[in-house]
Amino acid sequence: MVLFSLVASHAEIDLETVARLSAGASEVPLSVLGRQQEILGAVALATCNRYEIYAEARTEDDVDAARAAVISRISESSGLSEHTVSRAFETRSGPAVSRHLFAVSAGLDSAVVGEREIAGQVRRALTGAQQDSTASPALVRLFQAASKTAKDVGARTALGSRGLSIVSVALDLAAELRGGPAGTGAEFSGSRVVIFGTGAYAGATMAQLTGRGCSDISVFSASGRAQTFVATRGGTALSSASLEGAVAAADILIGCSGSEHRVQAADIVRVRSESEQPLVILDLALTRDFDPAVAELEGVELLTLESVRLAAPSEQAESMSQAADIVAKAADSFEEQQKVRSVDGAIVALRRHTMGVLDTEIARVRAQHGCTAAAEEVEFAMRRMVKSLLHIPTVRARELAVAGEQDSYLAGLEALYGITVQEPAASAPAQCPVDPAADTA
Repeated sequence: MVLFSLVASHAEIDLETVARLSAGASEVPLSVLGRQQEILGAVALATCNRYEIYAEARTEDDVDAARAAVISRISESSGLSEHTVSRAFETRSGPAVSRHLFAVSAGLDSAVVGEREIAGQVRRALTGAQQDSTASPALVRLFQAASKTAKDVGARTALGSRGLSIVSVALDLAAELRGGPAGTGAEFSGSRVVIFGTGAYAGATMAQLTGRGCSDISVFSASGRAQTFVATRGGTALSSASLEGAVAAADILIGCSGSEHRVQAADIVRVRSESEQPLVILDLALTRDFDPAVAELEGVELLTLESVRLAAPSEQAESMSQAADIVAKAADSFEEQQKVRSVDGAIVALRRHTMGVLDTEIARVRAQHGCTAAAEEVEFAMRRMVKSLLHIPTVRARELAVAGEQDSYLAGLEALYGITVQEPAASAPAQCPVDPAADTA
């Protein structure tokens, strides 16, 4: 069974294409699993600047067919041609899969290097896949290891102490545009802010604004979830009727929804026709909550995800090196464990064969001598001896697997004992719990 991934991110393609590719992102794993026997599991990771599919194929020979199935389904959901989709994604397999996901989860592949929000998004991607029963056991182990790696990077390097995120950098830029220095803890005191959306980014934005002194925050949700959102976070829920008045009085508008209803430049002009105060708009939605033309309006400053990426501070080389080392070691450890698991079936087969022989002999002893103290002593001695004899073959199986020589072990079992290890059947999607830590995004 082989893990592979399809990766499309801000590093290789523009964000507009990433947004189009990720249309219907959550439906892709369910769809391909329903169609393709070559695919045993799939998890979709869709964020503000990346769309990635992690999948498990039955064998190396099935990877190409499995990839083609995923590409076809993404093409259907996005409306892009299969050729365009195929070119947009980079395919990774083998150790490259874990190295990349671990780096992503740790924030090393983010527009804002070291951001902590991505770790929560990785956890939620696995949770969603488990709820949909699309996460195979190997994918569960992969994503759980990625979450652990992100925690280690946060705890053991300066990247974690910086607490950078797309939201924090965006708000730093907004504070500078409004003439106040960032990092004072009160740079948004007295500001009137309207947030569009109630998802993870909206929650992170609300927390950041509150921590920076903002007490006048209104929230609008086209789906009607604003009231529930503010109930636990504070702020004022807006309806369609009260939205225009809030926008007219706002100093800052922040888009986090990615909804189909984009705010047009004409809407801003109409609603704020009598206002002379400057307006800062932060569009943090991948699919854009605001028409780019608002940037041309007088008195309006528009900041987008691309603005945030360009303004993100560079991290110290030492911290990056430490984090990269943690990621590399974690990926190596995961790959080693994967290789060891490849001989689990052989170890079980050898133990079953040996214990079967032992049980037969013990049954003979009992038939001849009954359940006497002497018979029990013989059984105890024989079981201890067999356990000792199995130790070295078990250790050697794992050593050979790590060295990539598991086939020689399997051949030895067949030659010496006549044991043929069958290819394991597909495992049912794992439902084991993920890391219970609360999301930071």
